[in-house]
Amino acid sequence: MAGAGAVGSTFSYALAHSGIADDIVLVDRNTDLAVGQVLDLSHGQPFLPSVTFRAGDPSDYRDARVVVITAGAAQRPGQSRTDLLKTNAGIVGSIAEDISHQVSDAVVLVVSNPVDVLTHVALKRSGFGRGRVMGSGTVLDSARLRHLLSVFCGIDVHNVHAYMLGEHGDSEFAAWSMAHVAGMPMDDHCRLCGRCTDWMAERRRIEREVRDSAYHIIDYKGSTSFAVGLALVRIVEAVLRSQRSVLTVSTLLDGEYGMTDVCLSVPCVVSSDGVERIIDHALPEEELGLLRSSGTLLRLARSGL
Repeated sequence: MAGAGAVGSTFSYALAHSGIADDIVLVDRNTDLAVGQVLDLSHGQPFLPSVTFRAGDPSDYRDARVVVITAGAAQRPGQSRTDLLKTNAGIVGSIAEDISHQVSDAVVLVVSNPVDVLTHVALKRSGFGRGRVMGSGTVLDSARLRHLLSVFCGIDVHNVHAYMLGEHGDSEFAAWSMAHVAGMPMDDHCRLCGRCTDWMAERRRIEREVRDSAYHIIDYKGSTSFAVGLALVRIVEAVLRSQRSVLTVSTLLDGEYGMTDVCLSVPCVVSSDGVERIIDHALPEEELGLLRSSGTLLRLARSGL
């Protein structure tokens, strides 16, 4: 774990409860923070599955199975994710080089924002193959979409499947062509359900609420931590247990969806090797256009580095 702040510590807490990991190591430039978090977490060991916590240093990357990078400046109220870019690019790039210098075989999961551009930075600075470096992407955004659809439709969230694609940010969009309830396409379900009189208006509202969720939470409490911590556990579980789960992590495209040299979120098969393969879904023209527009904006943001 590279970064022992709010997201890193919350993820460590959630990961410890999951029973997935045996050894959780927190690395932070603020060594006192890392030591304090480890002490706090360790005192809860009697209530947890078997797990050890340690404050470490970059040498611990050598034997890691997964390195999760949460280090970086936090997003402040009124600040966009792209405003964080230059500061966090330096931090994440340095960590990626540290991992590479340790000749680590770890899968690298970037969480720091803006995550898509920083995933690209980590990939280039580490020199690793594209599958080994991924970003948390829109895994959390997709969970928010599923939650809101579950509430609106009155259906258990575990039976609602939907994805947010593209940038983890303002240009992300809901891939409604891929949304379904218990195997039934969302449009078909809505025609039968009768809960709304204007499904198109409702889905615009829901999509907007997903896109603005982080800003609202930051305005209320200063940062997001709980849901993203759980989303990271889900991604790490797919790696450590080689589950071949389909998750919308941020990954480097190389011809998929007609795009190259940009990291953004599309459905990917995640296993012990990281991104095992990208699912190149046949999106409708409108959604494909939104995905490509998102990629264009991310390339533009990256050009400022």
